[in-house]
Amino acid sequence: MRGAGTVGHYKIFLGMAAGVGKTYRMLQEGHAEAAAGRDVVIGYLEPHERPETSEQARGLEAVPRRSVEIRGGAAVAEMDLPALLTRNPELALIDELAHTNPPGLEHAKRYEDIAAVLAAGIDVLSTVNVQHLESLNDQIAELTGVRVRETVPDRVLADADEVVLIDLTPETLIARLRAGKIYQARNIESALNNFFKIENLAALREVSLRQVAEDVESKRLVFAEAEQVGTRDEERVAGDAAKAVGERLLALVRPQPSSQRLVRRAWRSAQRLGGELDVLVVRDGEPSADERTRLEALRRLTSVLGAHLIVEEGGDPIPVLERVVRERGTTYVLLGDPPRQRFREPLVMRILKALPHVDVRIVRERS
Repeated sequence: MRGAGTVGHYKIFLGMAAGVGKTYRMLQEGHAEAAAGRDVVIGYLEPHERPETSEQARGLEAVPRRSVEIRGGAAVAEMDLPALLTRNPELALIDELAHTNPPGLEHAKRYEDIAAVLAAGIDVLSTVNVQHLESLNDQIAELTGVRVRETVPDRVLADADEVVLIDLTPETLIARLRAGKIYQARNIESALNNFFKIENLAALREVSLRQVAEDVESKRLVFAEAEQVGTRDEERVAGDAAKAVGERLLALVRPQPSSQRLVRRAWRSAQRLGGELDVLVVRDGEPSADERTRLEALRRLTSVLGAHLIVEEGGDPIPVLERVVRERGTTYVLLGDPPRQRFREPLVMRILKALPHVDVRIVRERS
């Protein structure tokens, strides 16, 4: 029985691409939980016109969707969050956690809806593909040539109680596609010639396997630390212990579009090293309207990732960098392709001389 203030258990099924079977597996678990006597409902299901998925949903109660009017007067069917919370099941199945809601609903993104469901003490099963993780956005675009527009903060995956990788070989997934089990016949050739190229799928599979391995190792580290110190305030003590041995990274960026890639790469590095990430912008004079827009984009990105944005004034970035590194305890500095400077000595050499005890890495820009 759920008690007041209990937070629901969160399990995410992660895949490398559409069609691997995330939603099907979620529905299978829903049936198993219902057969065990639990109160299970479908909060939202997106079967994508796949008969096997629709058939698997048969027999599970579904909360009716609500019709929401969007731009142009058209209507779309969205998850009815208030109705789901009123229904108050033990377990809710909520598909497509990276989905963006239309304006006017309770939250902008479905993962925020799910957070509200969990906060109500309801357990949740959900699904997402690896390309929707914010920190992987540039890497996925480089691997596949496709820029994913709907992203979720990596913390959504990190905060889940369980992450289950639904793994298929690229060859098996392509066979499913050719058999019409993923898209309708008219879309198969287009998919094969674009996102579902075998080299794309192989790269995505590798990224998915690495992501889950890192997630498991991160959780193992935290719980191992908790076990060593006993049960008193385990999470807080474990978190402190992990931070004590971690690195602190700083990304030195300029307010320009390419800096977002640098920030994402730096954040991934920070996660692997078990450290925190600061993002430093050194402004020279009053920013232009374009620079203000780009700075606001950086602010949003760092907020989504959980990094810390620091904006400082200074014509020469080196003294500012020295001070911030000292104040923040930085151990690792990352920067993009250095701009042409008015100083005689290259920026990288000046950083190496100014910060002899700090590791420095250049993240090259890519077309």
